[in-house]
Amino acid sequence: MPERESASPQHDPDARLGDLFSNLPDPTQQSPTVDNTPPAPGSRRAAREAAARSGATAEDPSAGTADEGAQASPSEHDAEFGTPTRAVPVSAPAAGARASASADPASSSGSSTDAPRATVALRADDSATEASSRGGSLDDLFHDDSRDHDKPAAPKKKRRTGCLVALIIVLAVIGGIVAGGVWAWNTYGDKISDAMGWGEPDDWEAGQATGEVLVTISEGDTGGPVSKSLFDAGVTRTEDVFYDYLVNENIAVTFYPGIYRLQEKMTAEAALEALQNPENKMENSASVSEGATIESSLPTIAESLGMPVEDFQAAIDLGPAAYGVDAQSLEGWLFPAVYTFDPGVTAQQVIQRMVDRTRESLNAAGVPAEDAQRVLTIASIIQREGATADFAKVSRVIQNRLDIDMKLQMDSTAQYGYGSLHEGVVSSSAEALADPNPWNTYVNVGLPVTPIASPSDAAIKAAMSPADGPWLYFVTINLATGETQFSETYEEHLQGVEKWEKWCQENPDGGCSAG
Repeated sequence: MPERESASPQHDPDARLGDLFSNLPDPTQQSPTVDNTPPAPGSRRAAREAAARSGATAEDPSAGTADEGAQASPSEHDAEFGTPTRAVPVSAPAAGARASASADPASSSGSSTDAPRATVALRADDSATEASSRGGSLDDLFHDDSRDHDKPAAPKKKRRTGCLVALIIVLAVIGGIVAGGVWAWNTYGDKISDAMGWGEPDDWEAGQATGEVLVTISEGDTGGPVSKSLFDAGVTRTEDVFYDYLVNENIAVTFYPGIYRLQEKMTAEAALEALQNPENKMENSASVSEGATIESSLPTIAESLGMPVEDFQAAIDLGPAAYGVDAQSLEGWLFPAVYTFDPGVTAQQVIQRMVDRTRESLNAAGVPAEDAQRVLTIASIIQREGATADFAKVSRVIQNRLDIDMKLQMDSTAQYGYGSLHEGVVSSSAEALADPNPWNTYVNVGLPVTPIASPSDAAIKAAMSPADGPWLYFVTINLATGETQFSETYEEHLQGVEKWEKWCQENPDGGCSAG
């Protein structure tokens, strides 16, 4: 390209540089100055210079003046004390930089292109400089002395174990308190409740009475028996509340035999008022108790109906055939229930009504007519010997003994034949057990010649349907609760007898014997 070259102007570098520097002011000789003013005690400058002097002394014992320390390279001090630095090339006359030039100050004159360059150590932070002057580094500045990884951490296992032991002790104490409270409540709960008024009240509240029940009061009944009769009929809430009411209120009252209409859930006070109200006494009504005999029932029936007892005895003397019964006696045929009669009823009509009711019960239980006397006899023994819940088991004992011609040995039969059935005791006298009457099953094998009492529907059903079992013996070991032990062997039975004897010793007034 000769034409383009010929067309381009010739470049003269010397001419252009001359024009550039011709306009600059005259250079002046500048020398770096050193501030020899002593630093203020405790200042950062004093700390830096002290650090510099100590470093210089360590390297060269001959060097120890302040001026020499001031002229030392900052990078050397920083390297010794661990302060991070970086070398930055800058022009020598740079103002405001905390640096000391390593080049000769005289060489700063001249053109800019030939200007000497100095190496300057720049600190990242004033705080780092202060830390360095105190003999530490940035790592030391941000290092937490409390977390020295070279030292093992304080063991916490012991503290945790102590807390666990304390927790176990607390739980054990609480558990002991709870267990003690449960024991105290189970042992003395009733007494505590009574003392604090927390237990169930003995009496019903007024206004709760409902329905209708019949209560029979027999000749000679006093507060105690009447109180029990009221409870058994569902009138009062507890067995003794009526009697306690009479005692606490100091009430003297005479109870007249008869059948009274009362209500369930009556207060003791309301029950007394009802018994004293003639309107509540049922006229022309009479009752026979479960397990009662003709001898014990006739006076009550006569008094309830307001008729002479002799009239009823005459009606009985007519004999069973007069009432359609094929038996030697009417014993067991006067069904236990409450009866109401029309005015003008006769004694014979009363007895006939009771016999008819017995026949209804036999028919309901499926008893054949020809077997009625036998079933009634077994049922009468069941009624006198066992609690209702045990009727079927007692029936099985009787049947098992009859099957092997074993004497029944029932105290109730011996007492009936001896005339001591209504003495109110369980055990029989030696005289009663040995008396050779036809009812005494301790002397005779088989059933008594007649029933010994009036059996209920439940006893008649049990006589027809004995429970399954091998038992040959039974004994009531707790007369208060009626708990009865049934045994297959005589040895087991003797153990039950020992329990009964022990209970009788602990309860001398429990009805075991006449004393």
